[in-house]
Amino acid sequence: MLRFLLKRTPIKRLAHGIPVVGLLSAVEVARLARRHVAKLEPQERRRLIRLLGKARGGSGSLSRRERDELAKLAAKLEPRAFVGSAASHFSPVPVPKRLLYGPNGSRARAAAGKRS
Repeated sequence: MLRFLLKRTPIKRLAHGIPVVGLLSAVEVARLARRHVAKLEPQERRRLIRLLGKARGGSGSLSRRERDELAKLAAKLEPRAFVGSAASHFSPVPVPKRLLYGPNGSRARAAAGKRS
């Protein structure tokens, strides 16, 4: 079906030179990212975007309180679980639980246990 679309439709013009597997992988990672961003309330999302815009790639322009708030919001996104779920999704072998939840006894693992 994909071969038919790429040869006989206007998609052929769009698909020329675009790696389809890479595009599908990027879409899948975006879907996983959306799931993690959805853990924030709308006002938290807006505040995160404001803080990131003010920081402009570095935390030097943020006050100590703003840096702490940014760290708290980033922790709520669960970056370790995001990276682990992306790796698990694309890996042909099972991903170790320590990649998803951290080492035994960590706060991330304890928090994951409370959610389940």
